[in-house]
Amino acid sequence: MLAVDGGNSKTDVALVSAQGTLLALASGSSISHQAVGLEAGMQRLSQLTADALRRAGIAERPAIGVYCLAGADLPSDVRMVSRALEEAALANRTILRNDAFAILRAGAPRGWGVAVICGSGVNCAGVAPDGRTARLAALGDISGDWGGGQSIGTAALGAAVRARDGRGPRTALERLVPAYFGLRRPLDVTNALYGGTIADRRIGELAPVVFAAAGADGDGIARAIIDRMADEIVAMAVALLRRLHLTRSDADVVLGGGVFRATDPAFYARIDRGVAAVAPRARVHRLQARPVLGAALMGLDLLDADSSAGRRLRRAFASK
Repeated sequence: MLAVDGGNSKTDVALVSAQGTLLALASGSSISHQAVGLEAGMQRLSQLTADALRRAGIAERPAIGVYCLAGADLPSDVRMVSRALEEAALANRTILRNDAFAILRAGAPRGWGVAVICGSGVNCAGVAPDGRTARLAALGDISGDWGGGQSIGTAALGAAVRARDGRGPRTALERLVPAYFGLRRPLDVTNALYGGTIADRRIGELAPVVFAAAGADGDGIARAIIDRMADEIVAMAVALLRRLHLTRSDADVVLGGGVFRATDPAFYARIDRGVAAVAPRARVHRLQARPVLGAALMGLDLLDADSSAGRRLRRAFASK
């Protein structure tokens, strides 16, 4: 079986036996059609799959390919990417899901609950015990989304510029934001982004800077940005818990994505309080394993594998 987790910044490809043995794991940059284009994404995926097959010493195509991909959002996206995967013929059978479902399956042992992705952007997906699913559109500003590294970084730069020119309160971000890029003033960062000498996507790299300012520096403006992020995470999780009628259950709420590498206690405490106010029995926790584990577990589900296969696979990924 071929299992793929393709986010906006990285991709993991795993080959797994029906008994839950991890045969090979290959990693690379994003294959998302939204990030790199469909053709380039499929080329990268084909290369990573060939690498994994070579490492595993396997010559034939896997029976099933489970692809959990960022950008598999609207039905039109799913149709387009599905056609490309079928044409690539990397496996005999193709299953395409949004990458949020990989995080949920990897982090929720019972296979149901809600997953919140907070990476470069945000997304949320949920599965009920009876198999019903719910998702957000996750198309950015045009679908009401705020959050992820890009939003945090943009808010930080905006606050820094406003503080320096007198439109906003003073903040350590005035110094920290330009210093991260080796520049002197916040407006230097703005000009570099406008002129293309700093790629737009790099603004997401400021998220750890904001967490550091909110924590060690105790900066109130940075803390307000982090609090807003926590509140958005709560809003997404609670919305899907309600839609799936899980507010009275002990549903897993799985947090996955690069922003959750932060270790800020106040950030997680705010998320815990917000979810508990609506779903007091819900279990909020960060995903510890690679999300590709979830795609592989979906494949084992489709193969009707024994429960021991899933346990074996989880143990294998615990060391990755």
